[in-house]
Amino acid sequence: MNVPVHRQLSPSATSRLLGTWHVAGPAYSALADGLRAAMLAGTLPPHTRLPSERRLAEALGVSRTTTTAAYRRLRDLGYARSRAGSGTVAVLPRTASGGPVPPPPGEGGDAPAPSSARTAVAHAASDVVDLAQATPAAPPELHAAYVRALEALPAYLTRGGYEPFGLRALRQAIADRYTERGTPTTPDQILVTTGAQQAIGLLASALLAPRDAAVVQSPTYFHAMQALRGAGARLVGVPSGPDGLDLALFESTLRTTRPRVVYLVPDFHNPTGATLGAEDRERVADLAVRHGTTVIGDETLSEVVLEGPDGAPPSDADVPPPFALDGRSERMVSVGSASKAFWGGLRVGWVRAHADLVARLAATRQSADIATAVLEQLAVTELLGHRAAILGPRRRMLREARDTLVDGLRAGLPGWSVPRPAGGLSVWVDVGRPVALAFAAAAAAEGVLVNAGPTFTPDATSRDHVRMTLAQPAEQIARAVPRLVRAWERVT
Repeated sequence: MNVPVHRQLSPSATSRLLGTWHVAGPAYSALADGLRAAMLAGTLPPHTRLPSERRLAEALGVSRTTTTAAYRRLRDLGYARSRAGSGTVAVLPRTASGGPVPPPPGEGGDAPAPSSARTAVAHAASDVVDLAQATPAAPPELHAAYVRALEALPAYLTRGGYEPFGLRALRQAIADRYTERGTPTTPDQILVTTGAQQAIGLLASALLAPRDAAVVQSPTYFHAMQALRGAGARLVGVPSGPDGLDLALFESTLRTTRPRVVYLVPDFHNPTGATLGAEDRERVADLAVRHGTTVIGDETLSEVVLEGPDGAPPSDADVPPPFALDGRSERMVSVGSASKAFWGGLRVGWVRAHADLVARLAATRQSADIATAVLEQLAVTELLGHRAAILGPRRRMLREARDTLVDGLRAGLPGWSVPRPAGGLSVWVDVGRPVALAFAAAAAAEGVLVNAGPTFTPDATSRDHVRMTLAQPAEQIARAVPRLVRAWERVT
């Protein structure tokens, strides 16, 4: 079977991608696990041609026997295919459900696995716990929202169906929510997009030229970095941890790099969970004007508040104020989405910006999808109308998932630093050693998918951090914790 090849991975790039890959057990097995974890994390795309066995062995400082055995193991497990004259190509095995299956350690190799791995059991697709993807299941109210959307649809069928700015009803509902939260907004300041990812991509295309500097938090949302790089930007990272953004360093970075665009996640930051305070937002807005840069505030997680004052259950009053403040600055642009508050499958996002920029973006999108699907826009309009009733139980469910994960990790792995975020869908765990990639591989072998820290940084740092998401029910997370403990034992 021919396998399409999309790109070639150099030996040096493979070495950087793997980082600290061999900490325990046979080297060939650890190398295969590291490459497999990179594929599962998305940092090694499928249909990438891997370096030759000889050149990879030279780059990693191992024997060719090690790389040959590692590639053979990947082929045996379904993560690589080889053809004479074409080399070895990375692929993702598919299950009946369409998802990748991380097999147990030791399977498919010709050498014994470590003693801790020999006791591991095979994990079927239904048994894998996914703590890598931050997309919770849909709330029960989603079906009813679609029913009401279908009932409203006939009123739109006499028109062509293209609404480049978005349906007026949805733009009004989004504007009303901004106004309710404290930022006066009108529908002409809203552009409806096909998900927040398209919104970020449109802004990057409209505002950036090749080699322009774009400042991002480090770590930050992986796909936003992809969009900025896709527009030709040169990314400059500013450290951001559980305590938030280092604003002094942020200001000096703006002064020295003069970026055209800044991308921030101000509310329940992905992945650290930090939130930018009111005074810091004012300072960011002032710096944006002073340095002539446009600041994109990604608010897709703003409604996912998990904790009120003093640890109380969350309510609407605990949702942070809008990033755009009073809404008058043309330099402050907001991006939002229905994906985290309601359901990722909706693919409806938006931009809140000055009306002139909204019109420019609407023209830019004509080369992409022209407009967002009408039925999905009507469904989101319905969901926003019932927002409070939907989000109350959803926040409680996610809060339970968070507490299960945080409490379980603190008890089972006391050497780790595990914060308890006040909102968002992820926990940014400091494992204390630069072995995040190796741990992600070991966790996959135990049947748990997690994200290694370097994925979220512009320079592949944060090798001592792992992101774990809260999208799974608490009982699933409880099943994952002992597996994560076993994975850590394998690594250490």
